Amino acid sequence: MGRIAGVTAAETRERLLQAAAEVFAERGYDGTRVADIAAAAGVSNGALYAHFGSKAELLVAALRAHGRQLLASLFAADPDRSVTDLLLAIGRWLPRRRDAPRHLIVEALVAARRDADVARPMRDYVGERTDWIADLVRVAQSDGELDPALSPEALAHFCLLLSMGSALIPPDLHAVDDAEWSALLTRVVGALVPPTPSPRTERSPRSESTN
Repeated sequence: MGRIAGVTAAETRERLLQAAAEVFAERGYDGTRVADIAAAAGVSNGALYAHFGSKAELLVAALRAHGRQLLASLFAADPDRSVTDLLLAIGRWLPRRRDAPRHLIVEALVAARRDADVARPMRDYVGERTDWIADLVRVAQSDGELDPALSPEALAHFCLLLSMGSALIPPDLHAVDDAEWSALLTRVVGALVPPTPSPRTERSPRSESTN
């Protein structure tokens, strides 16, 4: 099986990413062979290696692709959404996630602990995600949505911990009430807004007359 007739290189790559997400989720990283992903995508091993240099590279590429899909759908739904509303929307979705990226991130985190070939691209991936969130925080700070005294890197790290932690604790292990979770997130985000300046205390006529 080579490239499918009438299918572009971009479409073949997309098929491989989708097949990788499904096969990794079903069999795990260690239990998946490159040939399994190629077969699921309907292409040859050679066609797979024309797009991805290794199984580890394909795993991380699938993570990137699915992460972009989520963000694209959120932006498409409301392109004028504020940064804080965007973060809240993602946060509200986390406890309910049952998507392929949840399985992918668990497999990638576990594999990265014992496989240097996975650890290297995963460091790049995590760094990219952290930088992306930190950039969002900076935008929110410049727009007055978030306290400029906050460290964008620290807040990005916090968001990353929530996101990846939610992949490790899916709803079938522990569920949380949507309304209660949303209320908690709103309180957390509310604590990150710029502090309200204290109104000046006006001097009373009596105090002025005694000066």
